[in-house]
Amino acid sequence: MMSRRCLAATLVASAATLCVPGVLAQAGEYPTRPIKLIVPFAAGGSTDMVARMLADKMTAVLGKAVVVDNKGGAGGSLGADAIAKAAPDGYTIGMATVSTHGANPAVYAKLPYDAIKDFAPITNVMAVPSVFVVHNSVPAKTMKEFIALAKAHPGKYTFASPGTGSLGHANIENFMDLAGINLLHIPYKGAGQAINDALAGQVDSMTDNLPSTLPHIKSGKLRPLAVLALKRSPVLPDVPTYTELGYAGMGDGGWFGLVAPAGTPKEIIAKLNAAAHKAMAMPDYLEKQKGISGESMANTPAQFAKQIDAAIARYTAVAKRANIKLD
Repeated sequence: MMSRRCLAATLVASAATLCVPGVLAQAGEYPTRPIKLIVPFAAGGSTDMVARMLADKMTAVLGKAVVVDNKGGAGGSLGADAIAKAAPDGYTIGMATVSTHGANPAVYAKLPYDAIKDFAPITNVMAVPSVFVVHNSVPAKTMKEFIALAKAHPGKYTFASPGTGSLGHANIENFMDLAGINLLHIPYKGAGQAINDALAGQVDSMTDNLPSTLPHIKSGKLRPLAVLALKRSPVLPDVPTYTELGYAGMGDGGWFGLVAPAGTPKEIIAKLNAAAHKAMAMPDYLEKQKGISGESMANTPAQFAKQIDAAIARYTAVAKRANIKLD
């Protein structure tokens, strides 16, 4: 007969087992409390915008709140590290971008996280175009004309970026290499400062996500010359893609996806994937996605993992050619 001490130990062990997230997921009980969604950038930006759209609809699908938590800094590295180091229990997930899982691994020598080993991909979510713009004082109406100006005056024309080693910096370094031009890089501490000086004509050009740039394009202060996307944006139908211009090496634009810490049970990953896909199919979500020129990138965890690998490979090559390396 089992002693009282052994029986008590068995009951405690059984209770602990029932609290393991993997078991809860298998039993269909996950989630039982709110889920934190870490956004590795400040509120108000494109990543935050996509995250809040998705969190709102996933809350309805899962029946538990999905709460956005902004942890900006170091080009998204601080927030990405927080996601990587969270408990792999399904209650902390995060947004991955081409910055955190492409450019950063390529340019930072001492990144606090491993973009592949420290995360479990859930699904890609949305692609949002970026756009190359010039101040309206620049005498170029097309990218061909701008390239001609840059070639005629090497180093004269400037471009702004959110910082050395940022995605914006890497993208223009890549373009300069492909087009054979030399622009002067002016790094800023964030996209907000870069846009402000571009609007004031303190810098000649920059690239940024379309949603944050579109109001200034509509006002006429900034002139769009190319979009980095799979296809032309419906809100800028007359602006060609880089591929159309003959620069397929620029890739097909940025994306925003969902990841969890490595070690998160596969059952939880599957449930989050299904919930995200259901959320992304809701009519009002699709309407908001259209409003920011977004394109659905919903896929499987394995497919998203391959996209992360491809982003790292692309920007590692760019960083090597442009000699971009940060501590």
